Amino acid sequence: MAFTLPDLPYAKDALAPHISSQTLDFHHGKHHNAYVTKLNGLVEGTDLAAQSLEDVIRSTAGDTAKAGIFNNAAQIWNHTFYWQSMRPNGGGAPTGELAAMIDRDFGSLDAFKTAFADAGATQFGSGWAWLVIAGGKLEVRKTLNAETPLTEDGVTPLLTMDVWEHAYYLDFQNRRPDYITTFLDKLVNWEFAAENLAAAQ
Repeated sequence: MAFTLPDLPYAKDALAPHISSQTLDFHHGKHHNAYVTKLNGLVEGTDLAAQSLEDVIRSTAGDTAKAGIFNNAAQIWNHTFYWQSMRPNGGGAPTGELAAMIDRDFGSLDAFKTAFADAGATQFGSGWAWLVIAGGKLEVRKTLNAETPLTEDGVTPLLTMDVWEHAYYLDFQNRRPDYITTFLDKLVNWEFAAENLAAAQ
């Protein structure tokens, strides 16, 4: 198999009580795994089977004939990035250069949280909220379905939050804003974002 399901970076119960082990059973074990299985079936016997996941995403983006390949590949990548965007005992405040850039580009951490929460809450239907760096400046983005900033030249994702319903429905039901607040206050992995920022510079 060309692509495999990456392990979670923590135990399935490590994000409880905010994200339950039941949610991770379904979200990682079923949804994420299904994208891997589907992608392997779609690329089997093609040149794409030997490419990296990132190259598959970039080479199929915008190609309607390869939309199935793109959607499954991008969802594998987005989910893997999402798991790392959270950590047990997360939340709090960033430090160092990331904190300084958030203050510079958003005005304050609270202003960033408001912008990020708004992106997640106003993403109609399924999708993602992102913190990215583009042109040396931090920005909040939102994408629909499997779309990802990875396909944009000069844009590097630093953090993401999944706002597909299966990310939060078992724990929060229809209360997406409560899930978003919990993500920002209790789960967000600022160290991961800082590592991505350092690698982008």
